[in-house]
Amino acid sequence: MASSQENVSSVHAIKNDYQKTRKRKVIIIGFLFFLLIAIVGFASTIGVINFSITEVYHTIFDHFFPGYFQVSGKAERVVWNIRLPRVCLGILSGIGLGLAGAIMQGILRNPLASPYTLGISSASGFGAAVAITLGSGLLDGEYLIIGNAFAGALISSIVVLALSGKKGTSPETMLLAGIAMMFLFSSSVALLQYFASDEAAKEVTFWLIGSLSYADWDKVKAIFIVLVLTVPLLMWKARDLNIIIAGDDTAKSLGLNVPKIRVMLMVLASLLTASIVCFTGTIGFIGLVAPHITRMIIGGDNRFVFPVSALVGGVLLSVADIVAITVMSPIILPIGIVTSYMGVPLFMYLIVRKRKDYW
Repeated sequence: MASSQENVSSVHAIKNDYQKTRKRKVIIIGFLFFLLIAIVGFASTIGVINFSITEVYHTIFDHFFPGYFQVSGKAERVVWNIRLPRVCLGILSGIGLGLAGAIMQGILRNPLASPYTLGISSASGFGAAVAITLGSGLLDGEYLIIGNAFAGALISSIVVLALSGKKGTSPETMLLAGIAMMFLFSSSVALLQYFASDEAAKEVTFWLIGSLSYADWDKVKAIFIVLVLTVPLLMWKARDLNIIIAGDDTAKSLGLNVPKIRVMLMVLASLLTASIVCFTGTIGFIGLVAPHITRMIIGGDNRFVFPVSALVGGVLLSVADIVAITVMSPIILPIGIVTSYMGVPLFMYLIVRKRKDYW
């Protein structure tokens, strides 16, 4: 009888701890969400022409509730047409890269996996470079670069997936294969650039360093649509990925089709990466660092890792963009340069901490 009561008490204690932990994670998600909203307002005030945060939010709200706010023509032109697309593109790109990094690290059970280190970003850039320099690809017109970028990302993903499916292949081997793919596609881009015209070579350089300078609402809408399509699927498969991380044999014993789930998640990660790279160029470290920070904060449950990693990625990239705009004003640095400078010391700090318990 006493033993039964102790078991009931233990169950209640575990349930209470789980509810407290879950509540804490939800609070963190809410905090990051409102932090991004605050960043939108603050980042939109930065520039040669000064606007208050109130003017910025009035400009935003006026497009959703016309006639209720007084907005000047200058604020409409500068804030809505120039600054907000850049800010939103940066946030959505960070969200996508953070998600892609979390997916890849989960699939390969490797904390060093990311769109950049697995060569997916470089492969997307190569596909885009082929479209720019040779004018050939899978699709025509305005979708030429996007189609090539996605095809390049898919090729790199297939190679990594093929290796991950081989028995006896270690995570380190898969990571090295990804790094080899990264160098292969980077060298191929450099070769195309060498033989390209000056104009094409200059445009390819955009892909190599990453930039938000060509942001507009059409690009923002495109990435937003991709996120709307992929995020529900990712959340649906988050629990399955938790089981796969525990081991393929365990997952198969519970009836999961592990290869199918891996392929599905890698395709989604490729779609996220390609949809961002085709508009912004190669942006490193966000997909690597954001999932690490997330797991240090909330643990390894992918039902929370996915949304938090996405929000952390959005915060990191938007902060990097603020630095890019202000550090050498009026010169605006390419965002890829800033993320590398920010990412290296941050990642080194994570290594020094040796926090492996969240993996």
